[in-house]
Order: sequence, then C-alpha cells, then structure tokens
Amino acid sequence: MSEPRDAGTGEGATQRLPVVERGTEPAPQERGPGIQDGAGGGRAGRFWSPRRLPAGLVALLLLLLAGAFLYDVVAVRAGRSALGWRRDLARQLVERPVDDTWVLVGAGVAAALGLWLLVLALTPGLRRVLPMRRTHPDVRAGLHRDAAATVLRDRAMEVSGVQAARVRLRRRRARVRALSHFRELDDVRADLDGVLDDAVRGLGLARPPAVSLRVKRPGRKG
Repeated sequence: MSEPRDAGTGEGATQRLPVVERGTEPAPQERGPGIQDGAGGGRAGRFWSPRRLPAGLVALLLLLLAGAFLYDVVAVRAGRSALGWRRDLARQLVERPVDDTWVLVGAGVAAALGLWLLVLALTPGLRRVLPMRRTHPDVRAGLHRDAAATVLRDRAMEVSGVQAARVRLRRRRARVRALSHFRELDDVRADLDGVLDDAVRGLGLARPPAVSLRVKRPGRKG
C-alpha cells in the first residue's frame, strides 16, 4: 500500500502524515501545589546540604561504640570477664559525684556536640548557592555567589570611566565598590546604577539582592 503524497513537494516525494487517535490527546500540564497562573514553577527555596561528612563521622562513632559494647557483652555472656575499660567506666560512674569537674566537662562537650548536630539538621546550609527563579515545577537551579559577583563586576567594568570594581555578594545585598579615574562621579554612579540593576535582574535569582554602590577616585600614588 503506497503512502499519501504531499502535494507541496516534488514529484515522487512522500511525507508521513501525523495520526491522532481518539483518547490520546496530551493532557494539560498539572500544576504543583502552590503554583498559580503566571507564577512560574512555584516557590524557590534554599538548597539543603547533604551533610555527608558530619553524618559519616557520627555513624562511624556510633558503630565503634556499639560494636565495642556488644563485643564485651557477648564475651561476658560466654563466661569471660568484662574488659578493663568497661569495669573502669562503671566504677567511675558510681564513684564520681555529679558536680565533679570532669563530669561537668564531659556533659558540656556532649551538649555542645548535640547542639551542633541539631543546628546542622535544622539549617539548610549551602549559603554560597543562591536559588534562582523556578520556571518549571520539576526543575530547580542555583547560582554560586562567586559567579554572580563576577558577572556584576564584569558589567560594572563595562561602564565608561570605571578603572576597577570590587563586588561582595551576600544573600540580601551586593556591595559594589568602584574606582573612577575620569568622568564626573555622579555620571559614573548613575550609569552604574542602571547597569547593575539590569545585571541583577538578568541573574534570574528568586530573591534579587539590593545593590549598595560606592564610587570614588583612586588614591594618589606616592
């Protein structure tokens, strides 16, 4: 059976026509929770650090302690005497009062480690990664602060009259310090305001930082 020919093509050219069967129409894209019309991909939250090193250290320490105690308990159940370190530990716990210096030091260290682990568990970390606006509910993107600061600095260097520029970018604010060796400082500052505002918007960050700009003359040499 020959395929249908396309009237708009040359002689002998064939083209396969698309076939749409009933019930196979693509369903409209479902919106995630909290996504409204025109709101893009929803809320762009901060990135959470996996905390692999602290989690690995805690797991290794717990494994060693549990293994040592389990070995000693099994040895005692098998008729052997308990290890010396466990007998010493039991005696120290019985004899030492609660207000002993070493007991208080050990309790303080344990409390500090526990507080540190709680802070790591409850804070996202990755402060150097700035979340970008979400245009799709299944896609998340982030921009490193150093890369964003480099973009702002390069854009500032494009302004006529700017000799040098330095950018320190934080989550909420971008501090820009520029040196102008010619042109009026007010004119350079006005151009930098417009260029930096456009550059910040062009970064596509979910929370664009406020720009703090300072322009001055370079110091005299000698």
